[in-house]
Parts: sequence; C-alpha cells; structure tokens
Amino acid sequence: MRPSRGAVMALGLAMATVVLVGCGKRGPIVPPERRLPSSPAGMSARVEDRSITVRWVAPRNRVDGTRLRDVTVMRLFRRDEAPDAAPKPAMLSGDRVVGYQEIARIVLAAPPLPGAQIDGSAATFTDDKGLVFGQRYSYVATAEDSDGRSSAPSPPIAVIFLAAPSAPIGLVAQAGDREARLRWEAPATFIDGSPVTGEIRYLVLRAAGNGDLVPVTAAPIAATTFTDTGLVNESPYRYAVRGVRVDPGGSATGPVSTPVTAMPADTTPPSAPTRLIAIPGAGSVRLAWNASPEEDVALYAVYRAEGRGAFTRIGTTPAIATIYTDRDVQSGRTYRYAVTALDRAGRPNESPRSNEAVVTVP
Repeated sequence: MRPSRGAVMALGLAMATVVLVGCGKRGPIVPPERRLPSSPAGMSARVEDRSITVRWVAPRNRVDGTRLRDVTVMRLFRRDEAPDAAPKPAMLSGDRVVGYQEIARIVLAAPPLPGAQIDGSAATFTDDKGLVFGQRYSYVATAEDSDGRSSAPSPPIAVIFLAAPSAPIGLVAQAGDREARLRWEAPATFIDGSPVTGEIRYLVLRAAGNGDLVPVTAAPIAATTFTDTGLVNESPYRYAVRGVRVDPGGSATGPVSTPVTAMPADTTPPSAPTRLIAIPGAGSVRLAWNASPEEDVALYAVYRAEGRGAFTRIGTTPAIATIYTDRDVQSGRTYRYAVTALDRAGRPNESPRSNEAVVTVP
C-alpha cells in the first residue's frame, strides 16, 4: 500500500527538522583549508661547532585569522641544496614535505626530544646528524593542531655548513680593580683540520661563580684581547673564548676554549692622611690629622717610633675618627708618630705614611 501524498510531505518536513536541529548551524560553513594553522615564522639557522641550530616560531593564528591555541606537534625538515641555487619552494603532501627529509618531530606534550628546546612559542633544534662540511642545506618547519591538521611549510632558510675555527688557545686572565684583562692566541686550523683562512672574530664568555658561561661581547670582536669592566671585587669569574669564522657564504662559531678564572681585587691604596699633629700631656700624647679623601677608607693605623728607632703600629681607629690618644708613653722620652689609611678591600690596601709628628712627653 502506497503512502498518501500528505504522509510523504509530513515525513519530509520531520526529516528536515531533524537535520536542522542536529547540525546546530549558527553561521556560514568554513572551508576546511581555512582552519589550517598558519605556517611557522622567523626561521633562522646558525652553524655552531659541528652542528646547525635552527630556530623558528610556532604560529599563533589559523589561516582564517582566528586564534590558534592548540599546536601539539612541530616538525622540522631538511634538504641538500646546490651551492648557488635559490632554495626551492616547499610543498606539503600529507604529513611530508616534498623533496625534504624529516629530521625532528617535536610533540609538545611528550618528554623533550634530544636536541630540541621550547621557549614559549619559539622552538630550536640542533641538527648534528649526517652533515657534510661545505654542503648547503635548507630547512622548513610545519605545525599541527590537536586535530592533526598541518600548516603549510614555512619559508625555507638556507645555510652553508662551514668548518668552524678550532678553540682559541693560551687564554690568560689578569685580575684588576673591578676588571679582568684577557688575552689569547688565534687558532691555526679549522675543526676539519684545514688551515685557517679569511677573517676570524671572537666571542668572549663569562660566568659568575658556578654559573653558566654566557657571552659578554654583544657581537664578535676582531681583537685577541678584551678588558671586562664593572666587576665585583673579591668575586670569582670564569672566562672562555670562541672563534667565529666570518665568510662571504655565512659564519660558523667554534668550540669553547679552556676556561680560566680571575678574581678582581682593589689594588689601589688610599691617599695618605695629612697635617698630623701631636700634643703631649701628662702620661699621654694626643694625635689629630686630616682625613684621606677616598670614600673607601675603613681604618687609620697609628705608628710610633722612639727616638731614631723604627716605626711600629700601635693601634687603629675607624675612618670616622681622625684623632687618637697614645697612653703608653713615658715622661721625658721623645716619640715620632705617623698615620696611614687602609681601605675596605679584601686584602686592605695601605696608604703611604702621613707627615711625621715629633713630641717629647713632659
């Protein structure tokens, strides 16, 4: 028995109602490709020792401009390039990049991949497998969201894997007052054993105490000497140096030299006190003098000699006081006095002696 026309229309209306309710449609349909993550940006690469470190920034938005909050996987790809050819555009095919080899798959929720580091939205990876000195390499990165949708590859970054300089030798550090003076010898070879040619510059590294060595120089320097100023006296510092090859095709930073240690110290004595006078009294001699002008004076030392004898230190007084009374004297004897200033250095520096004051105790 065939259903009536009214029954068919009622059934169709019911099905349409189910479809409309089920889809929960609130706006226009968005094409799937517009929901893909944008490509990673900020690609850079540098040669360090026997590796290439690549850095990039994960996308913050999708292709349609909406916020991307669920990057879960980042991939890095590499390919060999002809020496003088421009990097070829990278094309995604599934989860691969055509013509490139995947060298790192970084799952953000998993334990860190060896050689990878995540710092906020920035990622770095140290590539040290299968590299050949003199070869040119291109790198691209992709990002995936929690639904497994992959971005297009980033613009490629190309780098020549140059042989870096060997570590500088003969590093010496001479400590001074709030400074350390460094000198070293230029390396004679690159790390592949070939003789050094072209320009070599240097990065100076410093660590306070047991901290990590970090660059002191904002950019590599050409000289084989460096003075590090503004240090804290009586605090140990470690220093090392790295050579940087500067070549028309790029640059390469070599290994760290053997570290050396320096401890800055104040070695400059204060000025001598002036205008020392001695006033004798019954069983005592009262001394007074003009202060040394330096702000780091901690003490004054008082010296006494009897007749023509040698001076002996008989006492000290804090820097705020410029008077001293010597009560260990005998009537009828003649004494000579002098005063020096000592600073606050770990090993105090002592000034020259003041003028001598001669007095006979009544």
